[in-house]
Amino acid sequence: MNKLTPALLFDLGGVIMNIKRECAVKAFEELGMADADGFFDPYEQHGSFGLLEAGQISADEFRSDVRGQFRPGVTDDEIDSALCEFLRGIPAERLERLKELRQKGYKVYMLSNTNPIMWDRYILKAFPGGLDNYFDGIVTSFEAGVCKPDAKIYDYAIKKLGLNPEETTFFDDGPANIAAAEKSGFKTRLIQGDDTMLKLTENA
Repeated sequence: MNKLTPALLFDLGGVIMNIKRECAVKAFEELGMADADGFFDPYEQHGSFGLLEAGQISADEFRSDVRGQFRPGVTDDEIDSALCEFLRGIPAERLERLKELRQKGYKVYMLSNTNPIMWDRYILKAFPGGLDNYFDGIVTSFEAGVCKPDAKIYDYAIKKLGLNPEETTFFDDGPANIAAAEKSGFKTRLIQGDDTMLKLTENA
């Protein structure tokens, strides 16, 4: 495998953080949603969830939109909690690897499709000591106003983080996201099967 570039750009869910779509589907079903399975797409979100992740609607607007699909009396806290069932934590060895990579001189960044509910309620708390201990910079879809695999989010990341795509390796578990990153000039590594974030950076 080719040597990694000086800058490393990581997706969050499915790469650094474990995710399980089925847990969110079950949680939404328990709140009364009839088609929770159709509500969550494995890689590219749509409907009100897609709008939330793209920063096109607020958290309150999202809750108002989905509330009608639940049983009466469901609270904001229950909606937020159910949505965060998607996220299943970060193995300690992945957190340590991020620190090790920075100690070795790599610039480490995150580019994630996510939303303000997950971000504030769960993700920020999943990085002991704060995100600055692990990343040199971060771009989220709800901040950028667009989701992967749209080319605009890669352009946004390049400008905000000051990246040279030819000197940046992008790690993601979505083939469409990888293909889009390659079109923007990034080196890429697809996370799948045994090719975990740990394995693909073990010789860095």
